[in-house]
Order: sequence, then structure tokens, then C-alpha cells
Amino acid sequence: MEFELHTLRYIRTAMTDPGPGQPWFVTVGYVDGELFVHYNSTARRYVPRTEWIAANTDQQYWDGQTQIGQLNEQINRENLGIRQRRYNQTGGSHTVQWMFGCDILEDGTIRGYRQSAYDGRDFIALDKDMKTFTAAVPEAVPTKRKWEEESEPERWKNYLEETCVEWLRRYVEYGKAELGRRERPEVRVWGKEADGILTLSCRAHGFYPRPIVVSWLKDGAVRGQDAHSGGIVPNGDGTYHTWVTIEAQPGDGDKYQCRVEHASLPQPGLYSWKL
Repeated sequence: MEFELHTLRYIRTAMTDPGPGQPWFVTVGYVDGELFVHYNSTARRYVPRTEWIAANTDQQYWDGQTQIGQLNEQINRENLGIRQRRYNQTGGSHTVQWMFGCDILEDGTIRGYRQSAYDGRDFIALDKDMKTFTAAVPEAVPTKRKWEEESEPERWKNYLEETCVEWLRRYVEYGKAELGRRERPEVRVWGKEADGILTLSCRAHGFYPRPIVVSWLKDGAVRGQDAHSGGIVPNGDGTYHTWVTIEAQPGDGDKYQCRVEHASLPQPGLYSWKL
């Protein structure tokens, strides 16, 4: 399993109908899953959300980020209008979302992505290596054509592989005391029998960083297709928790083990249900 060593993600959301008193445009930035910067159309300024970014940056940085935020606000106002026209929509509540960023994996390779959704459905995504955009719906085809004519894929490839990674390394250095910590998961396994089915549950709690793999083994073999995961959820203290369940035959509980792989563990941990 190749873990993400570090991640930088930005999510931009533009809404036609944000609700009373709510900003219509919001950008949030995350390093290793931790919210570190925020911008919205009410305040119209980028602001720090962690101590480590505030302590390591000057006014010039925030002024520069604010200019980018204000420009993106303007672009997204146009984006909302364009997409409504493409879908022949005259009113109603609509949302454009962008997610872009870069990851550094444990083996040093780089991943980069830029994708967009409209009203919660995929719209267009960058194929960085092929230097093209993939239109998820017919309404995105004119956007794909326009951007490819304007060499947008090359610009974004350069940004994601170079600029984005440079900033990610810088941010990780700024926040290394907090972001570099390792907190081991507390793992608990239990079972519950009902209607002739034994449901085994494995819960990992209080771990950091976020990437983790929790899997069920039966007689030593991974049973991925049978397992159901609750996702990786943040705790209030900056750590995470997750859980994975699997259905088994009553009496087969001792054939199953929960395996947990995490950066804080020197090797994967194996946990059994103790009756």
C-alpha cells in the first residue's frame, strides 16, 4: 500500500443561492487534511486558519493570496452563469465546485489533479499526463475544447507538478511540528449476532496522519469485497477515526482478523475478536 506522505488540496464552491447571510463563494485550503487557509465573498480576504501558517508568512503573501481569491470569485461568478446557460436553466439553486491539488507519495512520486462538479455531478477533469481535459457530460465539451485550444492542460500540469509541490513542501516545513506527528490508532474489534448473521466490526480511533488502511482477513486472505467502511472521519482533537464491518457465519468469528496499516505502526497490526 503506497501512502500519501503529504497532500495539498483546495476546494472552491460557488452558489447561486447560498442562503440568508451566507457567502456565495468560498475557498478552503488543506495541508495533510488540516484546514489552513480560508477565503469567502463576504470578507473578500484570505485568512490563516492555523498558527503555523500565520507565523511563517508576511503581509505580501496574504495580499497575493487575496488577489487570487478575488480573481477566482469573479471567474466563478461567470462560471455559474455559463453553466446555467449550457443546461438551459433560468433560476433555482445551483453550485459549481472545484477541487485541485497535489500529493507527494511515500516513494517520492507526485500526483496532481484538477476537477470540477456542477450541482454535485462530475463536470470536467484534467488528465494531467495526457495533457487533456475529460468532459464528464456533453455540456462540458465546449469548455474542454476552449481550454485545450488555450493550452490550459500544459499550464495546469506545470502548476501541479512544480508550483503546487514547491508550496506543499514549504507548508509542510512551516507546520512540521504539528503535521509531522504520528499518533497510533487504538483498535477495537467486536461482534454482534442477529438473524443468523455474525457482524464483525473493527474500529480504529485517535490516529494521525489521516491515511490508513483497515481490512478484514478470513483465514489470512483479504476479504475486501465483503467489507463495508464508514470512511475516515475527523475527531475534535485533530485525530481521525474509521470503522470497517464484515458479515460472517456464526461460529466463524475466530477465522477473521482485522488488519490495520498506518504510518505510526512499524508493521501492520492484526486484531482478533475475543469472545
